[in-house]
Amino acid sequence: QVQLVESGGGLVQAGDSLRLSCAASGRTFSRYAMGWFRQAPGKEREFVAGMNWNGGNTYYSDSVKGRFTISKDNAKNTAYLQMNSLKPEDTAVYYCAADKYPGSRSPAGFGSWGQGTQVTVSS
Repeated sequence: QVQLVESGGGLVQAGDSLRLSCAASGRTFSRYAMGWFRQAPGKEREFVAGMNWNGGNTYYSDSVKGRFTISKDNAKNTAYLQMNSLKPEDTAVYYCAADKYPGSRSPAGFGSWGQGTQVTVSS
């Protein structure tokens, strides 16, 4: 497993952009698939974006497709979630996750998690 720490959250207005970072420890980070999830108050944790170990395959939830971009810099042991055209409904705690097996859209498909970073979008 790898240890993950998110950063980059904050309070923004609708239409703004944010980039979340997920710093990982461990020499095998380059072999891990990544995912981003979010959880709003009173709601279940939901899938946002995912990618395989080298970024050759990325996939998104319908609610963020075309606005969010997931990426990974293996040299820096960091994954990113670029969020553009933010909406109030994007408000949530955002979590990054990692696993050796790519393709999952379920939290159960990821074995390593960060502590989360709050994103609040005002209207």
